[in-house]
Amino acid sequence: MTRSSSPIVIAHRGASGYLPEHTLAAKAMAHAMGADYIEQDVVLSKDGVAVVLHDVYLDSTTDVAECFPGRARPDGCFYAMDFTLQELRRLRLHERSTRGTDGRETAVYPDRFPLGSGLFRIPTLAEEIDLISGLDKSRGRSTGLYVELKGPNLHSSAGMDIASIVLDVLAGKGYANRPEQVFLQCFDPLTLQRLRHELKTPLPLIQLIAENDWGEDSCSDYNEMRTARGLEEVAAYANGIGPWLHQIYLGRDTAGEVLLSDLVQTARDLGLLVHPYTFRRDELPAGVASFDELLDIFFRHAGVDGVFTDFPDLAKHYLEEHGARQP
Repeated sequence: MTRSSSPIVIAHRGASGYLPEHTLAAKAMAHAMGADYIEQDVVLSKDGVAVVLHDVYLDSTTDVAECFPGRARPDGCFYAMDFTLQELRRLRLHERSTRGTDGRETAVYPDRFPLGSGLFRIPTLAEEIDLISGLDKSRGRSTGLYVELKGPNLHSSAGMDIASIVLDVLAGKGYANRPEQVFLQCFDPLTLQRLRHELKTPLPLIQLIAENDWGEDSCSDYNEMRTARGLEEVAAYANGIGPWLHQIYLGRDTAGEVLLSDLVQTARDLGLLVHPYTFRRDELPAGVASFDELLDIFFRHAGVDGVFTDFPDLAKHYLEEHGARQP
């Protein structure tokens, strides 16, 4: 896949800066805001249905503890794959939260949508595609899907093939052969290699890059993956990378100048797209005074090909106002 003349804006979990993540409402709002792509994180229910949820567990964004007390695993977490679709339908989605030692629940981003709302439910991947394709028809657009396969090895240990199930859903909705409109992403390189070589998907693949201490569902050394040799290996099966923004932006020097790693240039030399995550107005990196300044660093200085953002309207507005003269 060749680089686009203009960077793309990827609505991270939908317009999640304004509505709870991965709700159909957040996806509809992202569509209305003109996002080029809308992200779908996918996990499987106990009965093998692809649902859209960021975590393999349910604790942080649903009322599972109240609805199904006693169904947590020994680690204290409630896993989506332990619940049938019918059971998942009973849960209420809410703004991402944490629970303190005193049991009190607080929003991760307190200035976003109110935590207590019970308006939203977990959608299936098929339902979300129907929503986006329907909005494309009624609004005369062609919005992309950006699908992440979550926890492929965890699913495999439970006898579930998330890669095949996702491809089947895409095929059923007519998206399996739309490389111009669908990206597939994963932190696990073996899953991406299987998608490319065994399952032979024509869709572009993005290798997500974590930090080694995040505990992602992969045995990869992400420090090694970011080296020239590591990226050369990625280029053998993937079309691009999705690095954490702090793996590109390194802060500022003593004179206040922006410090950037060589990750973008090294990837570009290998023909890889670069779509970093996650750009949030309410979570700016040190040394960055505004959201526009953050976008300026990445679009005009680093020259990335797109960004994952909770605020797709602000990123689209930036590009409309300033453009992005890539290096």
